[in-house]
Amino acid sequence: MVDSIEKKVSEALETIRPYLKADGGDVELVKVTDDGIVEVRLIGACVGCPMSQMTLRAGIERALIREVPGIRRVESVS
Repeated sequence: MVDSIEKKVSEALETIRPYLKADGGDVELVKVTDDGIVEVRLIGACVGCPMSQMTLRAGIERALIREVPGIRRVESVS
């Protein structure tokens, strides 16, 4: 079950990735937990960007929750 969710999350991240890359950043999927938490690593220009938390919540999290049933939250890890 987690494998199919990870695949869906990866596919959804691919739709977001061009917007992040346009600003010199990117996102990497770390893992999806059994309770619907997606852990991602922001890379490139996203690291240290003052807008990264807004990007995480309003962009990445919103898109993943909309596209992948069962996702509850997205967290950034180092």
